[in-house]
Amino acid sequence: MHRKSAYFLCLAVLGLLVIGIVILFSTSAFARQTKGDVYFFVKHQAAFLGVGLVICAMAATIDYHFWARTWWVWFALAVLLLALCFVPPIGKNVNGSRRWIGLAGQRFQPSELAKIATVFFLAAWFAAREKVSGKLLPGLIIPLSIVGVLLLLIVTEVDLGATVLIGATAFTMMFIAGSNPFALGLISLGGIGAIFVAAMTMRERMGRLLAFTDLEKFKENAGLQQLNALIAWGSGGVEGLGLGNGRQKMLYLPFAHTDFIFPMIGEELGLRVSLLVVFLFVLLIVCGMMIALHAKDRFGLLLGAGVVSLLGLQAAVNIGVTTSLLPNKGMGLPFISYGGSNLVLCLFGVGLLLSIYRQAILEPANTKRTALQVRTTPRI
Repeated sequence: MHRKSAYFLCLAVLGLLVIGIVILFSTSAFARQTKGDVYFFVKHQAAFLGVGLVICAMAATIDYHFWARTWWVWFALAVLLLALCFVPPIGKNVNGSRRWIGLAGQRFQPSELAKIATVFFLAAWFAAREKVSGKLLPGLIIPLSIVGVLLLLIVTEVDLGATVLIGATAFTMMFIAGSNPFALGLISLGGIGAIFVAAMTMRERMGRLLAFTDLEKFKENAGLQQLNALIAWGSGGVEGLGLGNGRQKMLYLPFAHTDFIFPMIGEELGLRVSLLVVFLFVLLIVCGMMIALHAKDRFGLLLGAGVVSLLGLQAAVNIGVTTSLLPNKGMGLPFISYGGSNLVLCLFGVGLLLSIYRQAILEPANTKRTALQVRTTPRI
């Protein structure tokens, strides 16, 4: 199974990319800001897809230990770019959030770099400190404090979704690395409470939390997206209305081509294709973790687990939001939603997993068996 995991991983990613381009082609023509070109978003996504595939291929061929040696470069770059979000005219204020920077006519979201920089840092940190991972200072306080620098900058942008995603990924990696589970649990509860307090101080975020409890009551404002998403699911049924025949994309459902593209799949292609998307994400997570578990060293294990956590948690949050299982939070569906920064990051993550797989396969069998015993932790 391990030797085939990379093939199934690539198959899952290819399936998600194909479904994403097809549904984006159908949905984005009705989106605002097409600049008179109904293929505007499709062209941009295709361009970023090309860039992402090149980066994926490069990451797959580079020795993944390179990222352990240079984690501080990417971490410092992420801090710098996040700080630039608050410096006009480089930083762009979009819908009340300063989470974008504009360069050469293109917009980039630095929090995407912060996600992978966090994974690089934690994987390198705990790979070098295996024997003290369970201690409070080196196994919890110091790494959390360093990651907290990024989280503080991101939450100040008013991007609670990226803050939660990076925080959850960090806690997952620390749990796998062997950090004190009791302390992790307490800090997790404190972090969740802090996010709720922060949301309550922001009018728009508080509105989303209230709308989650009663969509009908807030159907004209904060509950509009999730209510129309449910209508899309109901309209599509099992068979779907047919590709191109969806109604909610006609400006009834805001951001139907980005954060709420999953209900468009349900409306036009039906429940079967929607479940296929869920299955492809499950396959991606299983294959990714298989690759991580068979990495030749501890850094490969933690790096692979971090990448899988990023992709899996983001997909889970988006699916939860668009099916009204979670409060509304602007977070795209990996490989499918429109968004160049996130698409490139996701493909880069796939390249990292392929690099881990490639080196594990090329390593002699007896060496791999010894490495597996060395890097096994209390969690894995």
